[in-house]
Amino acid sequence: MNTFYFEKIKRLHTLAEIGLEYSEIPYDQERYQEIRNICLEMLEKMTDVPINQIIPVIEERNGYRTPKVDIRAVVFNEKDQILLVKENVDGKWAMPGGWTDIAFSPGEVAEKECLEEAGLKVRATRLLAIMDKQKQGMPPAFEYVYKIHMLCEKLDDHISIGSETSDVGWFNENELPKLSLPRNTEKQIAMMYEYHRGERTETYFD
Repeated sequence: MNTFYFEKIKRLHTLAEIGLEYSEIPYDQERYQEIRNICLEMLEKMTDVPINQIIPVIEERNGYRTPKVDIRAVVFNEKDQILLVKENVDGKWAMPGGWTDIAFSPGEVAEKECLEEAGLKVRATRLLAIMDKQKQGMPPAFEYVYKIHMLCEKLDDHISIGSETSDVGWFNENELPKLSLPRNTEKQIAMMYEYHRGERTETYFD
């Protein structure tokens, strides 16, 4: 897949959605609807995903489009190992996390996701990084995503799997398992270790 054109088509689709939301001119509405439909057809051809499965992911139809937000909990133990969970969806590993929820702050989401996916009680203590997924060399996705990494302090030593995970464990930086690349990369985890060692102090952002 050509990532450049994939992202440009998504951007064009977003502009068409905004036009449909705010334009009151019938002629413009028709043109925006046509542009939207062409974008969906192109995305279907590029990804082999049916249009009826694409629409629920990329369309909001409730105002100005904004990025989705993914929160990741960054947790280390006394042996300088990082906490990772094995995702049911692809059988690969990631820092605990997921989409933000209404009525939860970023710190609360990090704490909740860590408990639900890894069985570990933590307290969010610091914002480490806000990343634009598109600028991180991660696999393309229909959603436009900001990724927030929250440093969390573990409150106990109990870990266990959750409904969305099949395994959980602590890993050394040079002994990482196969990562779930839509969720995190080796480069990102290396950055988290830089914070852990005090080599990086300022919050990162794209």
